[in-house]
Amino acid sequence: MADGISSFWGPVTSTTECCEKNYAYSSYIAEFYNTISNIPTILLALVGLVNALRQRFEKRFSVLHVSNMILAIGNILYHATLQRVQQQSDETPMVWEMLLYMYILYSPDWHYRSTMPTFLFLYGAVFAVVHSVIRFGIGFKVHYVILCLLCIPRMYKYYIHTQDASAKLLAKLYVATLSLGSLCWFCDRVFCKQISSWPINPQGHALWHLFMGFNSYFANTYLMFCRAEQRGWAPKVVYLMGILPYVKIEKPKTQ
Repeated sequence: MADGISSFWGPVTSTTECCEKNYAYSSYIAEFYNTISNIPTILLALVGLVNALRQRFEKRFSVLHVSNMILAIGNILYHATLQRVQQQSDETPMVWEMLLYMYILYSPDWHYRSTMPTFLFLYGAVFAVVHSVIRFGIGFKVHYVILCLLCIPRMYKYYIHTQDASAKLLAKLYVATLSLGSLCWFCDRVFCKQISSWPINPQGHALWHLFMGFNSYFANTYLMFCRAEQRGWAPKVVYLMGILPYVKIEKPKTQ
């Protein structure tokens, strides 16, 4: 939200701005709270990455956690600068990440193993090229929602076949954080004019980042549990410092 303060990055060229005053705290950071609210996502993804590497999960999960970090870094660049190029560094990884989720969700039952990753890779590459040339606007949001919706049937299938109560709690936390985050995003977008007149801005978009950081972590942890069950690794959900859930496995000696 523009306020006339001079900036290091020049005029805003991004197609989307949030309900936060630009450069309120620094001439180097356009949207301060929307920028720093990505830090928890990076830290949570780092915890997940360490766990995946330490217990030697399949590489897809390491890549997934890294993709969460890349997306958060891209989001930091976008909200710090509000430049069109940096906006692409946020939006393109969003699509790549959803394609990766689709691979992890559907690949266990895909009979032609090479076709899915090849198609998804080419799809992601073509999208990145086209998106660098064309400003999609609302089209990008519709496209992203469609990719998210394509993941829901498989997530639901995993959930109804999950017997472990702790793992089912992860799925419920995933839905809860997604719902709360979406509500914050919606209010920030739709009621910005009213919110701007309040003495304190609740920073709905920053809260969206915060909730989605936990949402991604819960989703990744739940998928790691489901995959470990498929591989017969006797997974169980334990808690780091009694607070943050993660998956602990016991692989058969032959693996």
